[in-house]
Amino acid sequence: MLLAIDCGNTNTVFSIWDGSAFLATWRTSTQWQRTADQYFVWLSTLMDHRGIAVQIDEVIISSTVPRVVFNLRVLADRYFNCRPLVVGKPECRLPQLPRVDEGTQVGPDRLVNAAGAFDRHGGNLIVVDFGTATTFDVVDHDGAYVGGVIAPGVNLSLEALHQAAAALPHVDVSKPQRVVGTNTVACMQSGIFWGYVGLVRGICDRIIAERDQKMRIIGTGGLASLFAQGDVLFDQIEDDLTMHGLTVINQFNKDTA
Repeated sequence: MLLAIDCGNTNTVFSIWDGSAFLATWRTSTQWQRTADQYFVWLSTLMDHRGIAVQIDEVIISSTVPRVVFNLRVLADRYFNCRPLVVGKPECRLPQLPRVDEGTQVGPDRLVNAAGAFDRHGGNLIVVDFGTATTFDVVDHDGAYVGGVIAPGVNLSLEALHQAAAALPHVDVSKPQRVVGTNTVACMQSGIFWGYVGLVRGICDRIIAERDQKMRIIGTGGLASLFAQGDVLFDQIEDDLTMHGLTVINQFNKDTA
């Protein structure tokens, strides 16, 4: 049984994959101080609560927070008696190597998204991931990651606006009833919502024009469904794209071992 772990800047997601479906998925805040023992107590308690009694014998990790990886490695070794695959490390092979500038370190989450998206949708894709940052990953015809765009994340932008302007409150991200707000909260919500709709559409249009070919746009991340309400932004929304990509990379490494 495979334990797939996606560690982002804000949250860490754990999913158990039985080879054909995810049995369960849990999310916790990312904290580099958390020990392997704490991870195991938390995870085993949730598994017991769901009545999941499985033997985990494989672990794969994607992490944008390097300091977290050590304790996740210890978790795999100490409690599951296996050496984890860590995306981005030399021992973890990819279905297609990225084609970027020499010496460029590509975020593992972007490599995983490319692998997962290509497995489900083929090539010539733009993957828009709404995370701590909003990223645009370009997947070539053969599944290789060939570059992209990084923009500030939605919640990061809201928090910066709130902190930099003393008179502006913290607001939730939601679709406003009208573009023109008649109070401060409505004005901020409209600026964030329609601003990001315009950002996604504008960047995707420029990528497609630059590559001069038809491309499918795949949305993922917690806010993808929300922003899809504002315009026809995506050809498909994939809530579990990153976790699926981890299973694809894990299987590729098993097949080519």
